[in-house]
Amino acid sequence: MNGASALRARWVAWRNARLRNPRFQRFALDFPLTRRIAKARAAALFDVVAGFVYSQALAATVRLGVLETLAEKPASLDSLARGASISAASMARLMTAAQALQLVETLGKDEFALGPQGAALLGQPGLRDMIAHHDRLYKDLEDPVALLRAGRGDALGAYWPYANAEGAADARSVAAYSALMAATQPAVAADILHAYPMARHRNVMDVGGGEGAFLSAVGVRWPHLTLTLFDLPAVVDRARDRMAPLGSRAHFMEGDFLTEALPEGADLISFVRVLHDHDENGVRTLLASAHAALPRGGRVLIAEPMSHAPKPDPVCDAYFSFYFLAMGRGRCRTPETYRNALREAGFSKVFMLRMRTPALLRAIVGEV
Repeated sequence: MNGASALRARWVAWRNARLRNPRFQRFALDFPLTRRIAKARAAALFDVVAGFVYSQALAATVRLGVLETLAEKPASLDSLARGASISAASMARLMTAAQALQLVETLGKDEFALGPQGAALLGQPGLRDMIAHHDRLYKDLEDPVALLRAGRGDALGAYWPYANAEGAADARSVAAYSALMAATQPAVAADILHAYPMARHRNVMDVGGGEGAFLSAVGVRWPHLTLTLFDLPAVVDRARDRMAPLGSRAHFMEGDFLTEALPEGADLISFVRVLHDHDENGVRTLLASAHAALPRGGRVLIAEPMSHAPKPDPVCDAYFSFYFLAMGRGRCRTPETYRNALREAGFSKVFMLRMRTPALLRAIVGEV
């Protein structure tokens, strides 16, 4: 341990000795100069402790259709209870929790309207699909210590057919996976298209493109582009229907992108929420394959949640860390990790895009 580390270790030990001391905690809550900080830390600590209960209150609100009902017009407690087939007392308990989470708000005694967080949630249909499928993640997290020891879950791993058998998925096994990815893709596509104009390109190939939600958005925004989707045969079959309105502009390539070379012809290759599902060898293989397929001046676009390390990041370092553990593979990487991987693959010009919601999605571009 060097001098700076030793000094920080002493400071951390001194700080923690006080923070865990009940007398100091009471003093901090009473002293005017520390009261606000102490209250905020206490509230944040309780949010960590109670987070699972919050998420379950959210899940119940979504599953019972409360937000959709209130989106049409305000409703009484009794009418909400009848619509959800639960007692008025149970609905009152749920509405109290939902109001605390700003999903709903009261207009008067036993009268409710959509709250600001509820309205924002309805504006992102993909989030509701994510909430609905979280029951699989929570099943794997029933015993988090057992999950850590096993190194993978059962429920979530079965949901993602690519998690354990590359190229082996059939149409039935990919249905739920593909539908969820397609439902959550519009918001992702909107952020990417806002950050990266594609007027310079002629042909975009989306690798691991699923049902084609991202390429469909690209095609609507940039009607001059030829669009190529590369994925497993079972997934491509689902993409053909979604991309049918694009007509002859849409092309489909079936294959396993980890074992087969990417076809030439595109001057932009995109990996949208794909690379974080794979290990380091997989990432190296895919970026090398993309480099080989692109012409001079061609570009690769990587878009996915990325860690803000060394700064702790709850999205990647807490949520996605355990999500990928339950799935059985994958990890969040830092932008610097991708910069190095892109340069190793032969991309000379590498730059980050300015995203609207960098906590949820970041993007990096490499040019041949």
